[in-house]
Amino acid sequence: MSRVYSLEELSAYDGVKREEIYVSVRGKVYDMTPGKDYYGPGAGYHVFAGKECSRALAKMSLSADDCTGELGDLDEHQLKVLDDWQKKFDEKYTFVGRLG
Repeated sequence: MSRVYSLEELSAYDGVKREEIYVSVRGKVYDMTPGKDYYGPGAGYHVFAGKECSRALAKMSLSADDCTGELGDLDEHQLKVLDDWQKKFDEKYTFVGRLG
């Protein structure tokens, strides 16, 4: 059974408040701590740490405003980009729970 995280709980896993770094994609929460060189404080993708980042990944955006799960207005290309990111996360990082 996987754990269910609220957005507030997820936000603590940002590599600052807690050492672990978690990111949610389409509601699946991944432990990104092994990728701290990319997702840790000061790193290029740190904006995603502790957040649901599906929209940002789909849009290839590093804007904190895009760190949401809102996908309704995305086009087919953007959803394919998101699929590719999620496949990479499934292969590389540990699934630790779901966003609830």
